[in-house]
Amino acid sequence: MKNPFPGMNPYLEHSALWHQVHNRLIVAIADAITPQVAPKYRVSIEERIYTSVEEGLLVGIADVAVGSSQAKTPTQTMATATKPIPVQVPVPAEVTERFLEVRLTQSGDIVCVIEVLSPKNKRSGTGRETYQTKRQKILQSQTNLIEIDLLRVGEPMPVLATIEAPYRILVSRGHSRPAADLYAFGLTEPLPNIPIPLLTDDAEPVVELQDVLNDIYTRARFDLSIDYTQPLKPSLPEAENIWIQGILSGIDP
Repeated sequence: MKNPFPGMNPYLEHSALWHQVHNRLIVAIADAITPQVAPKYRVSIEERIYTSVEEGLLVGIADVAVGSSQAKTPTQTMATATKPIPVQVPVPAEVTERFLEVRLTQSGDIVCVIEVLSPKNKRSGTGRETYQTKRQKILQSQTNLIEIDLLRVGEPMPVLATIEAPYRILVSRGHSRPAADLYAFGLTEPLPNIPIPLLTDDAEPVVELQDVLNDIYTRARFDLSIDYTQPLKPSLPEAENIWIQGILSGIDP
C-alpha cells in the first residue's frame, strides 16, 4: 500500500512508530545524497547518545486525601501511615539519535549536518538541551545545517520570525548566516525538495523528500502497523479531521 496522503502522513508521528520512521528517513536521505556528491564528498550516519529520564513519571504523591473525618485511634493511625503507597520512579534510559554528516572525502572535514528532529528534541528536558547545545555550536561555525521537523507535537526550534506551520525544514548555510531558508508547510501540502549546501563553489544536490517518505512507507510496510480507524494523536482541528477522513475513505479495508 502507498502513502495515502499527498504530504506528511500524520499517523507516522505516533510515538510507537516514530523511532522506525526516523531511522529509515536517515538512511534513505543518505542514499539519496551519496550518488550526487561522491567521490568528493561522503555521507556518514552518526549517533548522538545521552541519558534521559522519561517524562510523565511521578516520584511520589504530593497529597494523600483522608476519606473519613472520624477520629482514629493511635493504632489505626499507625496502620494507615505504614501502608505503602504505589508510586513510580523516574528511570534514566540511554537514548540514541542518528543524524547525517556530509564530509570531504580526503580531509574528513564536516561540510553539512542533517538532523531529523525527534520528540525529545521538541520538549523540555535533556534531549532538547543536548540538541540545542549542538545546534548552537553549528550555527557559530561555517558548517551548513539542515534541520527537518516533521512532528506537530512539541516546541519548534527557534528562528527569528513568527511562523505558523506544523512542519518545518531549515536550511542554514554557513557562509550566509544569520540569513537562512525556512520551508514551512502544512498537512495538505507535499514535502518540499530540499537543497543540500556544500562548499560555496559546488552545486547543491537536491533531495526529493516526498519521494523519500513515500518510498520508506512502502518499503517498511507501515500500512501494516497503522490502524487508520483509530483517532489521530496528536489530534487535529475539525476541518483537517474532515479532510483526513475524506482521504481515508478511499482506502480499501
